[in-house]
Amino acid sequence: MQAHLRIARPVSDLQRAKAMYQAGLQLSVIGTFEDHQGFDGVMLGRAGMHYHFEFTHCKSHPVYPQPTAEDLVVFYLPDHQEWEASCLQMAAAGFKQVAAFNPYWNVNGKTFTDHDGYCVVLQHAGWENAPSNHEI
Repeated sequence: MQAHLRIARPVSDLQRAKAMYQAGLQLSVIGTFEDHQGFDGVMLGRAGMHYHFEFTHCKSHPVYPQPTAEDLVVFYLPDHQEWEASCLQMAAAGFKQVAAFNPYWNVNGKTFTDHDGYCVVLQHAGWENAPSNHEI
């Protein structure tokens, strides 16, 4: 199956999430909606990518973010300069660097959390699709 991935998350402050993810991950607005059955939202992505984020906020029945320490979005960045620059961008955008709950991510990566507690890992490594018995 060839598919496009949408990562949908409720947030406490839509404009803040939009600004942080745009600056931290160099994403662009690819769609917005207002008062769609009580929900406002923004979709952020990049041309040519097979994923995008959707952040939503419900005015009438707010859904409060409840991420766990293992709810991660992981980006694999094999180029050292790109990885370092991306880590600096995340911090400048307001993300806070934290120790990962799973120590595996601390070896070759850095974990950042947004204002709602969602974690993004910038992993300094490459990734290739591998057989299902692939071990990390």
